[in-house]
Amino acid sequence: MFDTNEDRKKMDAVIERFKNEMKKVRTGRAHPDMLSGVKAEVYGQFMPLNQAANITAADATLLVITPFDPANIQAISAAIRADQSLGLNPADDGRVIRVPIPALTEERRKEIVKNASTKVEEAKVALRNIREDARKAIKNATEMSEDVKKRAEKDIDELTKEFSDKVDAEFKAKTEEIMKI
Repeated sequence: MFDTNEDRKKMDAVIERFKNEMKKVRTGRAHPDMLSGVKAEVYGQFMPLNQAANITAADATLLVITPFDPANIQAISAAIRADQSLGLNPADDGRVIRVPIPALTEERRKEIVKNASTKVEEAKVALRNIREDARKAIKNATEMSEDVKKRAEKDIDELTKEFSDKVDAEFKAKTEEIMKI
């Protein structure tokens, strides 16, 4: 019998990575994960913001970033400004950085959904690659009869469909969250 547990683990990892990517997508509400993809040049190397500063959501429209070392305020502000996909304009007072989250226009919401849909396709491609690797392993398994191989291929196809549906459901929920005013 063909064991799909290893493939299930790989597909679970793809889903987790996809969920983390979806957390980074802006929804019009301030959330510290919005800045998780931003890296600032601190102490001569690029670091994720959460390793160089404390990020909190003061309210639904404002992120407050408190650098661990106030000397890094300019570098952190510049890194946030440089990430054009966020469209944020931070302001600092020498101690903390305040990042107002502007309200999303209908056009910007559609653009965000379109950008998020590329992440959906990346996740589905990763799932299909796992399926193809499993199919190759099934095809090359000499100890399996043809009936067992067919059943194993069917199982791996069903597993891929199950995880693909999870990606679609996650994306649908995120789209609704983005489009909600």
